[in-house]
Amino acid sequence: MKDASLYPELEDEILRLHQLVETVELKVPEETPPPSKQVKPLFRHFRRIDSCLQTRVAFRGSDEIFCRVYMPDHSYVTIRSRLSASVQDILAAVTEKLQYSEEQSAREEALALVAVASSGEKAVLQPSEECVFTTLGINSHLFACAKDAIESLVPLPEEIQVSPGDTEIHRVEAEEIANHMTAFHWELFRCIHELEFVDYIFHGERGRRETANLELLLQRCSEVQHWVATEMLLCESLGKRAHLLKKFIKIAAICKQNQDMLSFYAVVMGLDNAAVSRLRLTWEKLPGKFKNLFRKFETLTDPCRNHKTYREVLSKMNPPLIPFVPLILKDLTFVHEGSKTLLDGLVNVEKLHSIAEKVRTIRKYRSRPLCLDLEASPSQLQTKAYVRQFQVIDNQNLLFELSYKLEASSQ
Repeated sequence: MKDASLYPELEDEILRLHQLVETVELKVPEETPPPSKQVKPLFRHFRRIDSCLQTRVAFRGSDEIFCRVYMPDHSYVTIRSRLSASVQDILAAVTEKLQYSEEQSAREEALALVAVASSGEKAVLQPSEECVFTTLGINSHLFACAKDAIESLVPLPEEIQVSPGDTEIHRVEAEEIANHMTAFHWELFRCIHELEFVDYIFHGERGRRETANLELLLQRCSEVQHWVATEMLLCESLGKRAHLLKKFIKIAAICKQNQDMLSFYAVVMGLDNAAVSRLRLTWEKLPGKFKNLFRKFETLTDPCRNHKTYREVLSKMNPPLIPFVPLILKDLTFVHEGSKTLLDGLVNVEKLHSIAEKVRTIRKYRSRPLCLDLEASPSQLQTKAYVRQFQVIDNQNLLFELSYKLEASSQ
C-alpha cells in the first residue's frame, strides 16, 4: 500500500487483496472454530492490510501481540508478548531471539529498553514497568541496546516519502473520509470499558494495567491532528493546498454532523497547528464562507470558561455520539485531585458518586448503535484502509521546516 504512490500499477493488486481478505473473513467463522488464543497485531506498531480492515476488538492485558523491537543499527526482531508484559519480560524475549541470530550470538551484555521518539527524544524504561506498548508515541519505537549505546540511538527514518503527486486524500471526497473516520473511531470508542477511565485517573502513568483501549483512542486523536498538518504541509501547490484546507474544514463539518466530536476536535486542532496556521497565502485563498465556518469551529473548541460552548452543544446531542475523550479525562482528574478518596479512614462516597456519574455519561453516549451507510466497493475499501492507517509526521520541528519551505515568510 505504501509503494502504490510510487508504482500505480500496484493499486489493482491491492484492491484484489482487500477483496480476498474480506472473503476470507466471511468464511472463517463458518468453516473453523476461532482459536483459543489469538495473537493480535498491535495498533500502528505492526502494520498489516488484513488487520486494518477488520473490525476493532477490545484489547486486554492478557492478550498476546506481535511487536517489533529495534537494534541500534535499525535491524529488528519481532517478538510475541503479552500486552501487559513488563520491560523485563520484553527484554527476555528479545534476548532469546538474539541468541538464535548468528550475528548476535556473542552478545552477552545486559540490554536496556528505550523508547525513541521521531524527534530523537529518548526514555529509558525501568525493568518493572508494564504495559509499555500502548503508551508509545505515534512514531515512537522500542529499541534494545547495551547501556553504553543509549546515547548513540537515532530514530528510524520518516516513513512518509515526500514525493511529487497527489496522496489519497486528494482523490477521495470529504464525506467518504469523514464517514470512515467516524466508523473507525466508534469502533475504538466501543472497545473502551468504563473502568478504563477510572483506572487511568486513579493510577499513575506507570501504574496503569487495563487502559490499553483508552490509550489507543487517545493516541488516535493525536494521530488525526498530525495527519491534518502532515497532508497540508506535504502539498506543494498553493492552489491545491487551499483546496485541501477547504476539504479539511468540510471533513470537520461532516464529523460534527455525525456527532463525532473526537474527529471534529482533532481536525480543527490539526488546522490550528502553528506550522499550518502560519501559511498566510494559503488561508487568504480560502473562500469567505469557509473562513467564517472555521471561526465558528474555533469558537466551539475554545477552552474558555471550561469549554462552555462545547458542553452546551454536546448537551443537545442524542446518542450515539463520540465525545472529545480528553475532556472527560480532564473532568475526572479534576474530581479525583480535588478531594481525597479516604477521609479519616472513611471512604469519600460523595467523590466516588461524582466520578460514577461522569462515567455513566459514557454509557449513555454508547446506548444506541451507530448507523452509517458505507458501501463495500473496492474504492471504499481503499479509503477504509487509508483512514485506518494514516501515515503522519509527529516531529514538530520537521513540520515547521516543511512549512517554511512552502511559505518562507508569514507576516
